[in-house]
Amino acid sequence: MTTTPDFRDPAPRGLCTDCGVSRMADPTACGKACQFIKPDYPTLESRVHGRTAGTGGDERFFGVTGAMYRAALAQPREGAQWTGLTTRLAERLLETGAVDAVLTMVPDATDRWRPRPAIITDSANMAEARGMRMGYAPLLALLEPARDAGHRRIAVIGIPCQIYALRALETQLGFDRIYVIGTPCSDNTTTENFHGFLARLTDAPDTVTYLEFRADYHVELRFTDGTKRLIPFLKLPISDLPRNFFPLTCRTCVDYTNRLADITVGYMAGEGDQWLIVRNSRGQEMLDSLAKEVRLAAPGSSGKRAGAVKGFIANTRLAAGGLPLRRMPDFMRGIMGWLMPRIGPRGLEFARARLEMKAAETVLHLQREEPAKIKNMVPDHVWNLAAPYGLLPSTNDANTVKDFS
Repeated sequence: MTTTPDFRDPAPRGLCTDCGVSRMADPTACGKACQFIKPDYPTLESRVHGRTAGTGGDERFFGVTGAMYRAALAQPREGAQWTGLTTRLAERLLETGAVDAVLTMVPDATDRWRPRPAIITDSANMAEARGMRMGYAPLLALLEPARDAGHRRIAVIGIPCQIYALRALETQLGFDRIYVIGTPCSDNTTTENFHGFLARLTDAPDTVTYLEFRADYHVELRFTDGTKRLIPFLKLPISDLPRNFFPLTCRTCVDYTNRLADITVGYMAGEGDQWLIVRNSRGQEMLDSLAKEVRLAAPGSSGKRAGAVKGFIANTRLAAGGLPLRRMPDFMRGIMGWLMPRIGPRGLEFARARLEMKAAETVLHLQREEPAKIKNMVPDHVWNLAAPYGLLPSTNDANTVKDFS
């Protein structure tokens, strides 16, 4: 069975991605649950994982890590974004009776790209949740309906801002057990904006059935006629997008890798497969339940990230300052589009690069648009990633940033 409840209107909030908390019975819970107010990752990491993330090695980038893999289902699932590993983990929890219900997203009945929060109680219905959605959806508003329906053990599939709020409220929700399957966020936007983006990529946007940003520096499109198209990142029309295409919330995200999930399933270090971070015993339990259904390998790493990160920061400074970005000449785009998959950072180094880029972007955009929020909103793990590029919290004024680059 799949249930898609109606929700009350959200309470008005600044820096809000509509995770669903403001639609719950007590919308004031946003004050202690929101990632964009005063996040406390060490406290929640200690409670969820039993320890805080290390400040060295790859935990500095990716958060608490018990094990890390390149992964793929041995038999890919039809309609899945990659091989279907995320939905298969949740499906297996329902099959074994480990949970009574899964809280996730399914496509809206009128728009396959629009996410619709749903409570799924039959493992066969997890197929409805396969694939990528783009847009905001109040996932956590499902918590009260799920609890009221008598579900005591649940799984939640969510993006970082949703999972942070879930963890902040978890102990007061009254569930016996919660399994969390997290996906890294890759910048969200409204569904309407996403349709505009598709229209810039192809003359037939209504025929696109699949879009994915891949770790080989390409976007993959698939169409209803079965054809595929790869577009190099450098040829994407990013500079043509409206300034507000990505909201300030997404430009200032402090948790790209879903640090509070039990298991994170993403792509950045997958090199064509998926990328798994097992963070605690619940995450390992979920992975173990698939046994030989999943192929696992150690993630690779090659290339050097520093040049790419510095170039990104230079462009972000221009964007944060409202200045026009310099366009790369078309002939250079083709050359660089060929070179980047061959000489650019790959595997874990690609993921490290994205994390450092995101940290710098967060600091620079907050400095420009919400300087008063920097002191409370930017956690230490973000400052640690930004510091090598000269972005440091000021010792004189906590609401400004010194730049020594």
